[in-house]
Amino acid sequence: MSTTSPTTTTVSVSGMTCGHCVSAVSEELEAIDGVEAVAVDLNAGGISTVTITSGKELSPAEIGEAVAEAGYLVVANEA
Repeated sequence: MSTTSPTTTTVSVSGMTCGHCVSAVSEELEAIDGVEAVAVDLNAGGISTVTITSGKELSPAEIGEAVAEAGYLVVANEA
C-alpha cells in the first residue's frame, strides 16, 4: 500500500471582500473530490490568496470552475 503526500495548490482570486466570500469559495473548493483543506488569506477588494491542500493533483480547470461557481475569478494559478 502506498501513501501519497498531500498536494498544495495556491491560486489568486479576485473579488472577495468579506468572510461570507471566503466561506462561499471554501465551500465550493471543499466539494471537489480529494480536497482536504482550504485556507484563504483575504485581501478585501483586492487579490486574495487561496491555498488548497488535496490528496491528488487538481487541474486548474476544476479549481477555476469551483471558484466561478462561488461567483469569483481565479487570476493566477501556482502549483
